[in-house]
Amino acid sequence: MAVLLLGSEELLVHRHPHVRVLVRPAVIAVVVVGLAGPLGYVVSQPSTRWGIAAVAVLVLLASASRPVLHWLTTTLTVTDRRLVLRSGVLARYGRDIPLGRIEDVSFEHTLLERMLGAGTLYVDLASDRGVVVVQNVPRVEHVHAVIYELLEEQPLPDESDEDDESDEDDLDEDDLD
Repeated sequence: MAVLLLGSEELLVHRHPHVRVLVRPAVIAVVVVGLAGPLGYVVSQPSTRWGIAAVAVLVLLASASRPVLHWLTTTLTVTDRRLVLRSGVLARYGRDIPLGRIEDVSFEHTLLERMLGAGTLYVDLASDRGVVVVQNVPRVEHVHAVIYELLEEQPLPDESDEDDESDEDDLDEDDLD
């Protein structure tokens, strides 16, 4: 599913969860086909063969459809203005986080995740909402680096402007005396 970009917004990163979330459904599919195939070959009655095939299809649909649909419909997108999170098949979840509301971004990955090239991204927000945790992010270090660079480019609120104005007021009063 495509992310709708705003105006001159530039797409920098677009990721689905790491494909490792599809390993379990793939293993289940291999086991079900591996059991149903020879079992259907051994059974002589056609109606029993169809029954075995129907059960195999139901097991495949029940075990594999949810993770595959979740993988297909879940995305993490980084643009030059915001972080966009989307997920859900029937009921959709969406969250757009403007870069100006992000205080800190960090990541972690276990040894296995490092070998697979995945990890968990933590986005600390400037509001009371706390930390957004995004798991199974492929190339998490790259995504972290992109967000961090964008945060570094953002201008910080300049508190010195207020101090400069109060200093100018003090100078004006001194000049009047």
